[in-house]
Amino acid sequence: MNDFATLQVLAREFIDPAALVAVLPLVPLLPLLAAAILALRLAAGTEHGDAQEPLTARIALLAAIGALALLMLLDLAALFGTLPTSVVVGEWLSIGAVPIRISFIIDAYSLSSATLIALIGGLALRFSATYLHRERGFQRFFLGMSLFLAGMLLIVLAGNAVLTFVGWELAGISSWLLIAYAWERPVAVGNAQLVFLTNRVGDAGFLLGIGLAAWSLRTVDWLAMPGDGSAATVTLRLLLIGFVAAALVKSAQLPFTPWIARALEGPTPSSAVFYGSLMVHAGVYLLCRMQGLLLQVPDMMALLVLVGAATALYGGLCALVQSDVKSALVFSTVGQVGMMVAFCGSGLFWLAAVHSGVHAAWRAYQFLLAPDYMQLVGRPARPVPAWLAKNIWWYTAALQRFWLESLAHALITRPTLALGRDMRTLDAHLIDPLVGAPRNDESPLGQLAADELIRGHGLAGRLLFAFSDQVRRLEDHLLLSGDGTLMKRLQRLVDYADAVESLLEQPRYLLLMVMATFAVIL
Repeated sequence: MNDFATLQVLAREFIDPAALVAVLPLVPLLPLLAAAILALRLAAGTEHGDAQEPLTARIALLAAIGALALLMLLDLAALFGTLPTSVVVGEWLSIGAVPIRISFIIDAYSLSSATLIALIGGLALRFSATYLHRERGFQRFFLGMSLFLAGMLLIVLAGNAVLTFVGWELAGISSWLLIAYAWERPVAVGNAQLVFLTNRVGDAGFLLGIGLAAWSLRTVDWLAMPGDGSAATVTLRLLLIGFVAAALVKSAQLPFTPWIARALEGPTPSSAVFYGSLMVHAGVYLLCRMQGLLLQVPDMMALLVLVGAATALYGGLCALVQSDVKSALVFSTVGQVGMMVAFCGSGLFWLAAVHSGVHAAWRAYQFLLAPDYMQLVGRPARPVPAWLAKNIWWYTAALQRFWLESLAHALITRPTLALGRDMRTLDAHLIDPLVGAPRNDESPLGQLAADELIRGHGLAGRLLFAFSDQVRRLEDHLLLSGDGTLMKRLQRLVDYADAVESLLEQPRYLLLMVMATFAVIL
């Protein structure tokens, strides 16, 4: 027996797989609990001042370290072959007859991805504790980072598409919050708005894929989705359109690339883990997880090759003409991720997975180093290559990022804002008057008065006040005015009722009522 076989035997004796499986849900839950604690402290107003910064950073960092320690134990147990491939914690809900379970995948791909996420996330949190010292949004930043870490760990460990979507949304909302970190700046809010709207397209595709999987495949579990060709190609193609759209948006592939450059508005540590190393690879992870389905639809594979190659060319050209470090790094990241998508389309999923892990580690280091990069290199940025500088059209196109950002603004942001304004106008001029909501005009003359909330407006308000006015008049006429004749009559009726009640309370009358009741029954 060799040394590794001996270690396997010892591991099976001393490592309890059931105990490790039981603590597996704690891996994404620890950062989520840290985010909840930070949110409660922030809401309670105890998170202000420099004195609170160490505790805030410590809560987030301990959660990341705890998740990393659990993952390393799971890695060790999986290395010695003592863990199952998947774990079902319990039933969650159902979509028709399709059960949705709280389940996790603990194969080599998910465990290695989760370990890398926890490691990079912990390092970024430790870096941020010093980098963001005395920032006004220090506590908000660590809240968003903890939420993001929980979402990313859930994405790579979830055993079904619904649970993956929960992590997908957690990562997305934390990204949006940290892009608008400097919320008092209109540019930051506008960039967060574009990112939010663009990613809603991918979320719609993800939901479409989940719905079609539940309807056609009768399962949403990743490992249970048929990879043997038993499902119809047309069904798989429709299902993959949704999931592939979600992957392309999240990984900033063409034509959805413009959002990632706007996302750099957030602090450098969040840019490092979101768009440099971790979240930008979530789409690649989703494609690798669906390789059994993708291999059955060759035209979808061809589309991935085309989109990945075009994005790699786009990112490479744009990176050559950027004048700041973070922009150059993010467009280089877009190009690298485009190559990963092309690898997936070529059937080289293993190469895409390896490339994703290596690139995530290296790019996180580069992004965290970006604030000091110019001082460290001691020389100006590399000039534009001569072949690109001579070609005016290509140089201008790369400098303008092929005008995709303007196109995205015209096709996504502007129509959405216009729709919002139209809906607000409809509410103010039609819906609010019909339901009697208080007026809240923007002009100084239309401001709410002190008693505006108790006044009725519109059709419903006028009808209600007319009815109440008639009731008040009736009350004044019958009860509160005249010589009091009605009040005297009402008082006399009350006296008669009291007399009858006192008689019924006497024993003889009570016995008489009981006998009458028996007579009626018999």
